Amino acid sequence: MSTNTEMLSQNAPLPRFDSADLQTMSGKVRELYAYRYLLKNLVIRDLKVRYKNSFLGVIWSLLHPLLMMTVYTLLFTVLIPNESLPKYPIFILVALIPWQFHTGSMNSGVHSITGNAAIIKKVYFPRILLPTATMLSNLVNLLLASIVLLVLLFAFGVGLTIHALWVPVILLIQVIFLLGLTYLVATLQTFYRDTAMILEVGLLAWFFLTPVFYPFERFSTQSELWGIAFNPVRLMRWLNPMASIIDGYRTVLWGTVSSNGPVSMDPLAVLRTFLTAVLVFIIGYTVFSRSEHLFGEKL
Repeated sequence: MSTNTEMLSQNAPLPRFDSADLQTMSGKVRELYAYRYLLKNLVIRDLKVRYKNSFLGVIWSLLHPLLMMTVYTLLFTVLIPNESLPKYPIFILVALIPWQFHTGSMNSGVHSITGNAAIIKKVYFPRILLPTATMLSNLVNLLLASIVLLVLLFAFGVGLTIHALWVPVILLIQVIFLLGLTYLVATLQTFYRDTAMILEVGLLAWFFLTPVFYPFERFSTQSELWGIAFNPVRLMRWLNPMASIIDGYRTVLWGTVSSNGPVSMDPLAVLRTFLTAVLVFIIGYTVFSRSEHLFGEKL
């Protein structure tokens, strides 16, 4: 509790805006900018709490994806050898790191409001900073884990090609998508405490519906359900934005089943995923901003 209060006092005097100004989007943007140092402190706090009393500390950001990659590689190439994909460790890692960013952001973001009840009741600041900070702290972990990926890309002879320039675009899309989801689940958890438990099960199901440890192309053949013909890959892309995001990372860093190395993205597919991410962001932000005035009485 005292740490939270101290953190806020370091930013005193806190900026103030009149209620009329905050009704406009430009007013909200100016307010968030004025509290940028508090946002930075919240991110640092989240990182410190995550690795508190840990012997290896931040090194776990490097070890965790490496260990998970090893487990999946052994599982699907040795114990259950049903994959004959080249450079399978890279195939797994380019999907696993962004997926861990996704789950980490949502699992920590869902508690970002309820877990900070004391600080919310004591002082005013933009509540949206809390879920934003959890996403940004997980983004730091993603960037650290990317060091391992970069080393292994060169160790396996894949390296980086011109197609890797798509990575910042894909990452931006994922960040926008995640912010919207994080705002949404943080709000729902404040009003309905079952949200976190539902999210845990939902993320597990989501993992298996996303091509993390299997290639998208496995489901490229036309299928039929109840007499209705459909393309599973196209359906997955439309209903599951994370499938498109994960496949995007893999396409530009590892390649596809039919290619010999990384290839470029389809700009139309990128645009579609971007528009979906923006829509999710707008929904999440709107739900959060219209509910935050009730957070104090619900905590």
